[in-house]
Amino acid sequence: MNPMTFDYDLVCIGSGPAGQRGAVQAAKLGKRVAIIEKHRAVGGVCLHTGTIPSKTFREAVLSFANIANGLSNGVSPDGHEPAKSTRCKPNAGELFGRVGSIVDSEITVQDDQLSRNDIDVIEGAAVFTDPHTLCIDTTDGQRTITSANILISVGTKPSPPRDFAIDGQFVINSDDIFKVQEIPRSVIVIGCGVIGIEYASMFAALGVNVTVVDGRKRPLEFLDGEIIDELVHQMRDRGVLFRLGETVEAVDVKKNGRSTVVVSLGSGKRLAAELALVCAGRVGATDSLDLEAAGLEADERGRLLVDENFRTTQHHIFAAGDVIGYPSLAATSSEQGRLAACAAFGVNAKPMSKHFPIGVYSVPEVSMVGAPEHELTEKKIPYETGVARFREIARGHILGDNTGFLKLNIHREDRRLLGVHAIGTGATELIHIGQCVYAMGGGLDYFLETVFNYPTLAECYKVAALDDHNKLLL
Repeated sequence: MNPMTFDYDLVCIGSGPAGQRGAVQAAKLGKRVAIIEKHRAVGGVCLHTGTIPSKTFREAVLSFANIANGLSNGVSPDGHEPAKSTRCKPNAGELFGRVGSIVDSEITVQDDQLSRNDIDVIEGAAVFTDPHTLCIDTTDGQRTITSANILISVGTKPSPPRDFAIDGQFVINSDDIFKVQEIPRSVIVIGCGVIGIEYASMFAALGVNVTVVDGRKRPLEFLDGEIIDELVHQMRDRGVLFRLGETVEAVDVKKNGRSTVVVSLGSGKRLAAELALVCAGRVGATDSLDLEAAGLEADERGRLLVDENFRTTQHHIFAAGDVIGYPSLAATSSEQGRLAACAAFGVNAKPMSKHFPIGVYSVPEVSMVGAPEHELTEKKIPYETGVARFREIARGHILGDNTGFLKLNIHREDRRLLGVHAIGTGATELIHIGQCVYAMGGGLDYFLETVFNYPTLAECYKVAALDDHNKLLL
């Protein structure tokens, strides 16, 4: 069929990082492009309930907890715990007001970008009627459009719990958190994945009593064990109670005075709090698309299987972003969308680098690139680890962070960098130095020979490299 018989060359269903970047890439190639967004504003989950709001909320939390400007371990510049009087608890309006203004600004930026690239934005919910045709339920009625290529970038939504209900008031999921009218005095976080740990640590930094419940024995098992030990230690220091290896049997709301949520565990324990935050995974938001009409089928978690070019089993239909599963990061989703658009129009592009960083915006923040120690051990790769602690670095003292540290995993034989792991102030920024060296195949000698600005946290790379060098001499 002649491509010009279609209304568009590419239609992106969803305007999150994958859909937006895919649309812009196609527009730069001179293609006719549209984005379908079921909400009133572009940006998807990333902008409205996920990445941007949660990270903005984190900054507000740090400010009100008197640990802003790098004091991510909750100490004052003289290294002592701040007086309790400096830790006044803010109200929800103060914390969430900043979130709203940032989201509005980002919407403006993204709207302008799409407009400048002549991308049509269609507000409404899309449903496939055949592999090339979408029926859109808009505020003005139904509209049908056709496209030579389609990119499914609908993202994910919270996975509904099987044994209890989300009421949106006392038992909420992560998408509901910015609807909370009052900061609770106590929270039970169900789930110790990235989202659960991030919010648990943020609430704890506000002085909220937090309990984390999960069936797993350790949180964030994909991260370096020593890094996670430090994160859990700091969270416990802020009063977080971990109930790991526990299953949730029931969640009930007891309304007497301030309503109390009672969580019953499989072990027979009962936990009580003012709020239960359920962070028990997410599923692809594909159930409303009528994939069968397009000749597609999602897995049991609503995700789509794609090849190395992000192409589904239908040659002209692509999928990118969280809807295809791991790594489910905003940064990688954006690049996946771009590469999918390139593949759709036969543009040769290098595959996405495997050297992408992972950041967890907990308090303190954590980041990594490359292999953790347990992975190297399992693969029997000979390595040595060098460590630099922020308390040894002048910049660490200036920032008041005496608990953060950075690790370099170095191959014992060829001195290649195998992985970088960091926890503490600016870890998600600091990791990019290691990412560059790792991607270029560099190693220990680079860090030993390079001069870093002083005083900076980047100096950690030199100190950790010297530690590695000394161990390799043994």
